[in-house]
Amino acid sequence: MFEFNLPDLGEGVAEGEVLTWRVSPGDAVTEDQVLAEVETDKAAVDVPSPVDGVVQELHAEVGEMVQTGEVLITIAEEGDAETADAAASDTDEVESAGADTEEADSAASEAAAADEQSGASTSTADGRVFASPSVRRLAREEGVDIAAVDGSGPGGRVTEGDVEAATASADEATASDDSPTSVVSKASDDGDSPTAAVSQVDAGDTDDGTAVKSAVRSVSGDGQEAASRDQTLATPATRKAARELDVNIDAVPTDQTRDGQPYVDEAAVRTYAEAQQAAQAADAEAISAGGGAAGTAAQAGGAGPEATAVETGDGERREPYRGVRRSIGEQMARSRREVPHATHHDQVVVSGLVEARERLAPLAEERDVTLTYTPFVVKCVAAALDQHPVLNTALDTENEEIVYRDAHNIGVAAATDHGLVVPVVNDVDGKGLVELAGEINDLVGRARERDIERSEMQGGTFTVTNFGVIGGEYASPIINVPETAILGIGALKERPVAEDGEVVAKPTLPLSLAIDHRVIDGADAARFVNTLKEYLADPTRLLLE
Repeated sequence: MFEFNLPDLGEGVAEGEVLTWRVSPGDAVTEDQVLAEVETDKAAVDVPSPVDGVVQELHAEVGEMVQTGEVLITIAEEGDAETADAAASDTDEVESAGADTEEADSAASEAAAADEQSGASTSTADGRVFASPSVRRLAREEGVDIAAVDGSGPGGRVTEGDVEAATASADEATASDDSPTSVVSKASDDGDSPTAAVSQVDAGDTDDGTAVKSAVRSVSGDGQEAASRDQTLATPATRKAARELDVNIDAVPTDQTRDGQPYVDEAAVRTYAEAQQAAQAADAEAISAGGGAAGTAAQAGGAGPEATAVETGDGERREPYRGVRRSIGEQMARSRREVPHATHHDQVVVSGLVEARERLAPLAEERDVTLTYTPFVVKCVAAALDQHPVLNTALDTENEEIVYRDAHNIGVAAATDHGLVVPVVNDVDGKGLVELAGEINDLVGRARERDIERSEMQGGTFTVTNFGVIGGEYASPIINVPETAILGIGALKERPVAEDGEVVAKPTLPLSLAIDHRVIDGADAARFVNTLKEYLADPTRLLLE
């Protein structure tokens, strides 16, 4: 029997939402056949089968989130006894639902009996644990090691009841201990103590100071963090969780190490975030009751954003906030939270750009390529970035360095039915207009069809967003961190322009350049826009480069 875990769908992807199942139990599948469509925080992707066989069980419902590495589907491969059973079952189209249930129960009982005879319990010989994603999630939330839980389900599968029983057992053991397992306290009046603390105490060692196995403390009244390191080891998934929870991973206390370095896992990060939120809630309550200083100090600890509950009235509806939509929201919130934005607005007369496109569009059409204004803008941006490299940078806050990018990889924001997507055009300098136009059309088209690879949306050094195709003149674009600048393009249309003492109508293009003011000054932004205007006013200048 082959248990197919949700694979790593790309750097930093920790989970995916099952959008659609393409197979059902009893279906015969072949290698590379699409099993399901799963939406990550970046895009919807097809998950192919790695083997031939017969589908035995789907381990998640449509709409359910599955963690990377969790079992997604079970497939009986050729030679498995269950394959023949499933195939035979599949051919019996008139079999009643009741009979199906009885057979399934019988098979499960036989499997459980076989496991008992072989001495197997929850885990297989290779250490795998059989449990659904929802059960695994419950175990994580309750802090239960699922590998240590005896499964009571068919074939030793761990059920929610098993996890709840394990949680209750742990609570009873905790209650019998004289030492507290969890303490949440507010600041003392003298201000010497931390404003809030959560400590876990090792049940087997409570007599002295070494009893404390791990501790989580928010900032003290004077702003000093209880845990402070220069470097911490963690997986990409843990770092992603820390970013989402607005937690400084170097501030998370831990007694774990890897290769001699402090190591933090996702559970510790979430515990730390919950502790800070609990402390904030306690301090907020204290403030409401008349206390002030302690609560204010705790809020300076930097816990994650507070949840906002919204009541639903008649005629209103709700839909899940997750997937690409949630990823966009988190990225935008992070950018606004971390980056001091400044926006430079300007306008350029683009008679030369309009003439160039009108002249070249028919030639591009002969090559089956639609030539819009976007490839011209992208090409002009790359030329301007070459002269103003500070706008083609990334800010590495962890190492406190500004990274100057050699390549001009321009992200082109595209509005789709499932949210804003930014495919990246790599190496803009090395491509001609027709090639550039063809690549942009292809990337944007596939982004709207949700048929774009995650790798095609990574590695950008600067982003262009053309909201003018929908309407409007100026905006305040939000920077796609860790990039340090983004250019917004307004609607290209004729506007009144003063020329030689007269007002005439000219094709003009509004520009909105947002910059990370930590890296780029307003003067840098103005100089970049001035250079860009020269190229947009007369794109033939690109021939000189």
